[in-house]
Amino acid sequence: MSSAARASLPDALLPEPAEIVDKRSFGGSLHAYRLRLLDPSARPRFDFEPGQFNMLYVPGVGEVAISISSDPDEETLEHTIRIVGRTTRVIEGLGVGDVLGIRGPYGVGWPLQEARWKDVLVVTGGIGCAPVTGAIDYIFRRRASYGRVTILHGVKKAVDLVFRERFDAWKRFPDTCVLLSADEPDRSWRDHTGVVTELFEEVEIDPARTILLMCGPEIMMRYAIRILGARGLPDERIYVSLERNMKCGVGLCGHCQMGPKFVCKDGPIFRLSEIRRFFRTEHL
Repeated sequence: MSSAARASLPDALLPEPAEIVDKRSFGGSLHAYRLRLLDPSARPRFDFEPGQFNMLYVPGVGEVAISISSDPDEETLEHTIRIVGRTTRVIEGLGVGDVLGIRGPYGVGWPLQEARWKDVLVVTGGIGCAPVTGAIDYIFRRRASYGRVTILHGVKKAVDLVFRERFDAWKRFPDTCVLLSADEPDRSWRDHTGVVTELFEEVEIDPARTILLMCGPEIMMRYAIRILGARGLPDERIYVSLERNMKCGVGLCGHCQMGPKFVCKDGPIFRLSEIRRFFRTEHL
């Protein structure tokens, strides 16, 4: 690290205060928070690429890395949070008008320029759709620049399906296929019953012109990679979003190290060919 970069690091780690201007709840442990920076002049510093993340800070409690799920062109920043630890439990108790600290954006986004003029296959599981919603919206705002778009999303229980309105809106775009799956459907469920990888049987994939964007539980992604690899999709066209215990966001603490890679700064979006030998090792 250069002396100039080291000198600027403290400022980069200082959170910017942001007000919660909207909160939506999906079930008991999943919430979407829309944040507006208290200092409007700071907003350009938070311009992001779909797939990047921010660190959300609760004073006296801690920080947590959360993917940005909003449109990059919007003034506010949306983060969809599952309540799983001390910091997120405190955030759960916050509402409209409360203030969080925010710093970022960090990491590498989805390969949206590489995907231009190609077919795009999006495969997500559970809350895994949150890191890729911004990318999907980006593609549809430039629909003429992309080929066929196929979105496959699976949830464990039907009640776990969030962003229903977004999936319904995406279905209305031309040359677009949206398929949903639930392991445990309820009486109102009208889509596929089973795991999301079973939906591959219902779609056509041209390996020569397809880019895969995938996020969700790693066991799901491993099965998907195996199936799609057998259908001829090469590792160079497969991109995955990884989740690790990211504490600093800038590759200093080492909590998210995976082999020679740091998920916070080299990811969280990776081309599979870069990480296959580490990705296939469970619990790494």
